[in-house]
Amino acid sequence: MRLVRGDATSLPVPSARFDAATVGFGARNFSDLPLGIAEMARVVRPGGKVVILEITTPQKPPLSTFFKVWFDHVVPGLGRLAGDSDAYTYLPNSVKRFPGPQGLAEVMAAAGLRDIRWILTAGGIIAIHVGTKA
Repeated sequence: MRLVRGDATSLPVPSARFDAATVGFGARNFSDLPLGIAEMARVVRPGGKVVILEITTPQKPPLSTFFKVWFDHVVPGLGRLAGDSDAYTYLPNSVKRFPGPQGLAEVMAAAGLRDIRWILTAGGIIAIHVGTKA
């Protein structure tokens, strides 16, 4: 195994090189989400998997209410106390602008992935998406 450093939207590896490509809590930080997912699909062999683990906004109370209060008020407040308000406002904002489970599945499909499915965990706060390269 070797560590390769690169830009997620332009991976420095040949096409169809891996059995799987994964990202955990990082896809919402891609500068171009469709391009980043297309790159993940590009480097996976046919039949290989692309797996994305990401925070999502829960849709059902009471967790959705708690999540909104936590992310909109508590987390930024903690950031002000810690002296790094930018980092603590970035996290909630990045989650808000990231597509929900259906929207992410549509981006994955547009990248050529098939048989896309997802599960919600942690009461709907975490989504795990899996797609297969055709």
